[in-house]
Amino acid sequence: MRLYTRTGDEGKTSVIGGRLTKDDTRVIAYGTTDELNSFVGQAITQLDSDVFADIINELVKIQHELFDCGGDLAMLEATEARPFKAKDEMVTFLEERIDEYIKEAPELERFILPGGSPAAATIHVCRTVTRRAERYVSRLQRESETNPVVLKYLNRLSDYFFAIARVINHRLGVKDVEYERSAIVFREGKRKEK
Repeated sequence: MRLYTRTGDEGKTSVIGGRLTKDDTRVIAYGTTDELNSFVGQAITQLDSDVFADIINELVKIQHELFDCGGDLAMLEATEARPFKAKDEMVTFLEERIDEYIKEAPELERFILPGGSPAAATIHVCRTVTRRAERYVSRLQRESETNPVVLKYLNRLSDYFFAIARVINHRLGVKDVEYERSAIVFREGKRKEK
């Protein structure tokens, strides 16, 4: 198999259903999703499989789902023969995991700085790249037809990454560093009382 095709040498690339310029919003959206997938892979390599088997399994699942999202974003139009792959169940799964991880991590009152352990720092990179992908997908939805589930999935995924970054630090005994000029912005304790 030859890796290079030379078909993109003039600034265009193939998508499912046609060709677009390489700086088209659709191409940037799925390209950023692919970039995110690479960072997730990097994060997996930084996690001890004895301590983080649950999170590693979930991150591998997420890598497959990001491929699904990328495929949906690369599709000019869904058809009966080629339907969208990202489904609402993917969003529900993330919500369930977020709820569990919030219980595991220490209560949070202030904003925190991205970092702590190397793995948590990489997960925070995943979180911010997710937000960038989300912005491009939001723009794409205004410009063209695409699977609306992808935007919901990315929105929830960034919350998931925040939650697991905190859990990773907690399991490793590394404290999150609070943003020193932050007011108290999270009132988890008061929400639990209601």
